[in-house]
Amino acid sequence: MQKKPLRLLGSMGLVALGMGHARAAIDDYAFELVQPRVEKGQRTVEVRLIHRPDGKPVGDAVLFATRLDMAPDDMESMTSAIEPTQSPGPGLYRFRVDLTDEGRWRISLAAKIQGETGTLQSRLILQATP
Repeated sequence: MQKKPLRLLGSMGLVALGMGHARAAIDDYAFELVQPRVEKGQRTVEVRLIHRPDGKPVGDAVLFATRLDMAPDDMESMTSAIEPTQSPGPGLYRFRVDLTDEGRWRISLAAKIQGETGTLQSRLILQATP
């Protein structure tokens, strides 16, 4: 007879533990430029997506918005091509960009991370050198 109440208590304990599990906040993730300075022209740029609390790479994010402009140099209307290409590995996202002028370029990204609610939005500054 005592086994049933113990099993029930064990199940309730597992349910209680499961209810206390918290998901990460979207702010726990960040995009980082692998190389923040590149020569102007048509280049390949890599961006790393990490989980901030443990620094681990995050793969399989769905990027649905990208933009490249010169807003950091007060020329937001000056845009250029940015195109996602094949990822070199987990947590790395590669883009083909056309940096037509030297100066500071802003890469704007929006992504959904599997298992998380909300949208990760990021603005990274890339320096194009002569």
